[in-house]
Amino acid sequence: MVGKRNVVAIVCGGGPAPGMNAVISGVTSTAYRHGWEILGIYDGFSRIGRGEKNYIRLDPSVINRIHLTGGCILKMSRFNPTKNESDLRTVVETLTELGVTHLVTIGGDDTAFSSSAVSEYAKKLGRTINVVHVPKTIDNDLPLPEGIPTFGFETARAFGTTEIQNLMEDARTSNNRWYFTIAMGRTAGHLALGMGRSAGAAVTIIPEEFPQESIRLQQVVDIITGSIVKRYLSGKNYGVAVIAEGVIEKIAEQDFAELGNVVLDEHGHIRYSELDFGEILKQKVLAEVKRIGIKISVVDKEIGYELRCTAPIAYDIDYARNLGYEAMQFLMRGESGALITIQDNKAVPLRFEDIRDPATGKTFVRRVNIDSVHYKIARGFMMRLEKADLDDPGLANAFRMEPEDFKNRYSYLFDQEPTV
Repeated sequence: MVGKRNVVAIVCGGGPAPGMNAVISGVTSTAYRHGWEILGIYDGFSRIGRGEKNYIRLDPSVINRIHLTGGCILKMSRFNPTKNESDLRTVVETLTELGVTHLVTIGGDDTAFSSSAVSEYAKKLGRTINVVHVPKTIDNDLPLPEGIPTFGFETARAFGTTEIQNLMEDARTSNNRWYFTIAMGRTAGHLALGMGRSAGAAVTIIPEEFPQESIRLQQVVDIITGSIVKRYLSGKNYGVAVIAEGVIEKIAEQDFAELGNVVLDEHGHIRYSELDFGEILKQKVLAEVKRIGIKISVVDKEIGYELRCTAPIAYDIDYARNLGYEAMQFLMRGESGALITIQDNKAVPLRFEDIRDPATGKTFVRRVNIDSVHYKIARGFMMRLEKADLDDPGLANAFRMEPEDFKNRYSYLFDQEPTV
């Protein structure tokens, strides 16, 4: 009797991250050794969502040494097959026509949701496509246990740290110059904090430090201005401020119009790169320091896109290949519907239903734990206004304010601030 033909398809969704090709290598090597066919689907769900059978047959000759490279050999897209039932049906039908019995998706929270939706819709049509998801994002915001990064994060942090170090040296050499770096991270500040902490940036601002639902744009301006003034008083009229782009979603509606026209991606998320966040901060901070009498120049710069396709560091090469291997082990056991993690040197699948917010149906977001020792240490090394500074008459004088006025003006910064 001829055994069942097993065909696994690999789909890569969202944006790239260092280690994508290493996962593809791990999946392909493992599947090939067990006699499975491996199809690499081009351009995420976008082609098969239109009924196009655009793929490559993967085998050892195709994946040779790709684990060392950046980018993604299958290319990617943010196409969301769950927006329309017709798209979801087309994805399932196209995969079925290709003979696909198993699906490995590599991506972030949106791709994880799409992966589970494909499996569930296949059942609705009386078909079986077992799925497993490999979590990827340089944002590090997927709901893994604390201390376990998503693959690609450590590489992005390492290269981002080098970039910030270079900006810091340029600021010091040029003197009187500040860089405002807007760091990628849709809703969480992991990447911004990781880069800022490692590079020793003067100040790093992340959304998690604001427990309130929304803040005024002026609050961010005041935090950065405080850092500039304190460094100026220490004899350093230069520096780098790292601001997580997720702070944008905290900005109050009445201030949001200043940031520019809002553009959404396929999954309904704001495309931060289309906004003028860095430029707006630059102009507002310059106005503040001019009033105080400090002369600086400011350069705003986004950091993120240049990190996504860099070649992975050794950690992410091994980590990503291991995830690919364990994803196939999961499927070969006949299992389906989970995100693969490695915890305490063991493969631990996290079921889709356990990482999904029942209120929204979307995957939970892991945010920076501001009560953790890592955040407290990072915060302790920053140069920014602290509560004790409110009683410093010298600092009030530097702001060209009377001590009582200074205290009244800036005390609001500490109303809901985390204890560090």
